[in-house]
Amino acid sequence: MTSSHQPLAGRSVWSGEALEQAGDWIRTLDDAQRGEIHAALQGVQDRGVFDFGREDFPLPLTAGVLADISDELENGRGCVRLRGIDVGRYGEDDLRRIFWGIGRHLGTAVYQNARGEIMGEVRDETRLTMRTYEETDEGRVASARARSRSTGPLRWHTDRCDVIGLLCVRNAQAGGVSKLASIPAVHNAILAERPDLLAVLCEDYWRMRPADEDGVSLDNVFAMPVFGFAGGKITSQYSRTYVEQAQEVARVPRLTAVQNEALDMLARVAESLCLHSPFVAGDIQLLNNHVIYHGRTAYADDVGAGQDRLLFRLWLAMPDSRRLPDGFDTLWGSVMPGEVRGGVIQPETGLRVPA
Repeated sequence: MTSSHQPLAGRSVWSGEALEQAGDWIRTLDDAQRGEIHAALQGVQDRGVFDFGREDFPLPLTAGVLADISDELENGRGCVRLRGIDVGRYGEDDLRRIFWGIGRHLGTAVYQNARGEIMGEVRDETRLTMRTYEETDEGRVASARARSRSTGPLRWHTDRCDVIGLLCVRNAQAGGVSKLASIPAVHNAILAERPDLLAVLCEDYWRMRPADEDGVSLDNVFAMPVFGFAGGKITSQYSRTYVEQAQEVARVPRLTAVQNEALDMLARVAESLCLHSPFVAGDIQLLNNHVIYHGRTAYADDVGAGQDRLLFRLWLAMPDSRRLPDGFDTLWGSVMPGEVRGGVIQPETGLRVPA
């Protein structure tokens, strides 16, 4: 798998400074759209949180906004912050229904782990378990899931879905700032400074399928490049944690010094080009994982003051998604555009989505 060896162009190439100055990646619902969402909620309040589809949550006024957002995610900057849900008006189950209803208008939700999680809760779970994310069994690398469910920072990564959606229910007392970086911009910067390291990133790195996400599987390691290209578009599947976890498997080749140097440079460049953007309660952040790296700063909760960070998370397969490079079906299930792909296959059913 080789790079295009040419700088990438278009709206997906941006710096954090330029995106913040433009400000137009943030869209705000107007009163009519908020009213329509509220009315749609009334029609499904007697149903289970996930027991309804797009047709049961009609949004004729908001549908055009969501269609424009979908196009921006795939063909534009790759990131949108939708603002304006009044979280103080609703309980958590109704917020889940609203998020689910909006998500059904955008794409198809896929499972986030082998235990059937379809809408995750990103919050500090360490205060319940009295463990920190650095702690592991027998000194093993802490999983990406364990890190995300702590108050610690998150390194640059992508998730295994076309689009990740996060609804901010509550912010922490301090910190927890969302960090976004343009993958095409990172590609271009590495190409300009160290094309030799870009070539390394376009070759295979071994990764782990962590048991706390995928369950126990025979094919728990796989090889895939960080950058791939198909149909004139880039994609990146990246988590340094998964690379580090694979090194615990004896049959996996040892990382070379130049492979580590390339990953170090990727992280450094992403940090230099990124946007730091705090959430406002009620924000829905939507990111195309093929063109956006994301992470976060560490945070501190104050539970007594009601300032304990809580985000709801959806993984969406998108109907207008790009073709992926040959071989990426190892992780995604399909490389074809518009397919329901990504997520975690359920061991009992073999499904990626709820039946």
